[in-house]
Amino acid sequence: MKLFAGLGNPGARYARNRHNVGFMAVDAIADAYSFGPWRSKFSGQLSEGRLSGTKILLLKPDTYMNRSGDALQAAITFYKLNPADVIVFHDELDLAPGKIRVKQGGGHAGHNGLRSITAHLGAEFSRVRIGIGHPGDKALVSNYVLSDFAKADEAWLQPLLDATARSATLLASGDSPGFANAVARAMPQKKPTPTTKPAADTTPSAGTKTGTEPPTPRAPEPEGESDPKSLLQKLADKFR
Repeated sequence: MKLFAGLGNPGARYARNRHNVGFMAVDAIADAYSFGPWRSKFSGQLSEGRLSGTKILLLKPDTYMNRSGDALQAAITFYKLNPADVIVFHDELDLAPGKIRVKQGGGHAGHNGLRSITAHLGAEFSRVRIGIGHPGDKALVSNYVLSDFAKADEAWLQPLLDATARSATLLASGDSPGFANAVARAMPQKKPTPTTKPAADTTPSAGTKTGTEPPTPRAPEPEGESDPKSLLQKLADKFR
């Protein structure tokens, strides 16, 4: 049995926030594999199903981001799970939008949800880091993550969620590198910008007829051979 926990804030107000992409990821998995209905449990919303023969619990904490650990602690205590059985889906500022990485253990890098979970479970749970990009200034981070995804983000967001759901069986079977590679391969690739080569100069050169081969240049005449006396002198020398 494994616990897949998505991080976010509860309520319609936050539903499309960048900070809620973890909720979006587990929702996509639940929809793709027809998991059971969501029900209130462990201070969150819980849904159950199976992936690759493994029972999977999907959990979305209702405790708000900075108390996510409360819900996860209650769930793993009830089901007698270890932190190594937990996979957390969360937004990642330090990855470009649409990129995804899987990591086990490590710090929280200032993420309040990870900070809370680490305080309750320790650091040995796995994380699916979903890139949302960085606003470029630390002072803008709070407003950025608590704002909805921009319209332009739809080009990568839905394909990423779809690929995450399709590849979740690999994650359930313990193949984290395979999961990350499968998601990366499924993402739309940017088409290279075509390079325009300068057109060849087709203007005929002076003295050349259009449509004909250019004239073969004449070899320079040897110096002095145009003088008749020089030719006679050479002929006389030959018979001496």
